[in-house]
Amino acid sequence: MTYWLLNLCFLVPAALVLTAALIRRRRLAHGSDRANRAFLATLAGCAAVLLALTAVFDNLMIAAGLFGYNPERISGAFLGLAPLEDFAYPLAAVLLLPALWQLFGSRQNHPEEER
Repeated sequence: MTYWLLNLCFLVPAALVLTAALIRRRRLAHGSDRANRAFLATLAGCAAVLLALTAVFDNLMIAAGLFGYNPERISGAFLGLAPLEDFAYPLAAVLLLPALWQLFGSRQNHPEEER
């Protein structure tokens, strides 16, 4: 199994949960897309920070020889020393964790929701 196939096992469910959270947010905001745009902008900023940190620290750890990758299982595309496959995990976290917070958070987390 390649790392990209393994990544799909995380990214597809994370994207589906995020979609459910966005649908719920839109319904609670009575069809307004403004709440979703702000939420997605926040996710994009968080993704940028996490991906930058992943690039820095993965490259440092690989350069230090802490771990390596089987060349037969990676795509061969790299950002520095880190294969692109490594960036799927922080992306999955950015998609999944805030979406779960939106779906299962307390009602106090949704000020636009009617009581």
